[in-house]
Amino acid sequence: MVDADQTFVIVGGGLAGAKAAETLRAEGFSGRVILICDERDHPYERPPLSKGYLLGKEERDSVFVHEPGWYAQNDIELHLGQTVDRVDRTAKTVRFGDDGTLVRYDKLLLVTGAEPRRLDVSGTDLVGVHHLRRLAHAERLKGVLQNLGRDNGHLVIAGAGWIGLEVAAAARERGAEVTVIEPAPTPLHGVLGPELGNVFAQLHREHGVRFRFGVRLTEIVGQDGMVLAVRTDDGEEHPAHDVLAAIGAAPRTALAEAAGLELADRADGGGIAVDERLRTSDPDIYAAGDVASFPLSRFGTRLRVEHWGQRAERRPGRGARDAGQGSGLRPRALLLHRPVRPGHGVQRLGAARVVRRGGDPGRRRQAGVHRVLGEGGTRAGRDERERVGCHRSHPEADPGRGAGGPGGAGRPARTTRRPGAVTSGCSGTVTAAP
Repeated sequence: MVDADQTFVIVGGGLAGAKAAETLRAEGFSGRVILICDERDHPYERPPLSKGYLLGKEERDSVFVHEPGWYAQNDIELHLGQTVDRVDRTAKTVRFGDDGTLVRYDKLLLVTGAEPRRLDVSGTDLVGVHHLRRLAHAERLKGVLQNLGRDNGHLVIAGAGWIGLEVAAAARERGAEVTVIEPAPTPLHGVLGPELGNVFAQLHREHGVRFRFGVRLTEIVGQDGMVLAVRTDDGEEHPAHDVLAAIGAAPRTALAEAAGLELADRADGGGIAVDERLRTSDPDIYAAGDVASFPLSRFGTRLRVEHWGQRAERRPGRGARDAGQGSGLRPRALLLHRPVRPGHGVQRLGAARVVRRGGDPGRRRQAGVHRVLGEGGTRAGRDERERVGCHRSHPEADPGRGAGGPGGAGRPARTTRRPGAVTSGCSGTVTAAP
């Protein structure tokens, strides 16, 4: 039976919000749990939107965090298609919906996520300009890629980050022509650096993706309201039937800012500033997921991470559970968790060795990336390390990898690990086969 004297409100219906609600119930919270989502769909995971679902290899229902009936079964008060427009910290209330419904909270968790950055060029109002952040975006884009593949159409992607590369791979698998425009000299340049960036560039080129590095998209040219081409700042024009803006995402902090909560500096990625237990500057308000900016005491800075992992996905709930109990929440590992293209994705520790700069990431057979930002070398931290590389059960996915991999078919090779290592794009350390 629900204890109406205690109310935990969660604002945001993504993975973090759904997992927070799940963990509250799983670990004994008996009060009201109210989950408010601004989308009409039940809470879902975003990573599949640019992967299996986009390719039609995963069903729509596979992206949802829980079955629809789970929320009522666990006494989660779910409000879909409702936007929270005000948090009153003095009265401890949130206001949402067209009718201005007020709900009082004892504890509040903000998991408002991020939104795609918009291209600041002319022509963005044309039919055929897309973003990919929500399930509705993915559904629309899936149809677009099917049509482009059928008609040998051209897709131009602005941005060579994870989303841009994943959609480029999906579009090529559909048979579309793809051009990626990126101001940096390599894909994922700010995340992985030039060496591994070149590895991914070559990998995609081998599958027919064209890159234009060192230039910016300056104009989307249209005819009769439809996309016709794009122009770049070097004066060139590139044919396009559709354009995807994949230039990153900005944390959705407007609600927190209006409530007077402390925000992180833009230089640190922005977001809502939280402590090790996910508390904001208000001790009764927490933040998690894409919008939260975590302290990294070892480096004297903050980091906002838009990736999740097997353990990290439960942390918002742990923060909720720990509210007021005084136990510390230490985000030991912040994970890089994105596939590069179909069949070429995230893998647990496998056939890779940690090396210092100077290794040869060009040897793609066993190249990988570990991104672990931790406070120590505990086993849990090491277990959370993940690797970008070819899935061992699909050796054909990477033309540079021999069948069965170095450890033989289905058998992982021996891995060398260095406890407590900090291996990330921003630290300049990479992993690769020696």
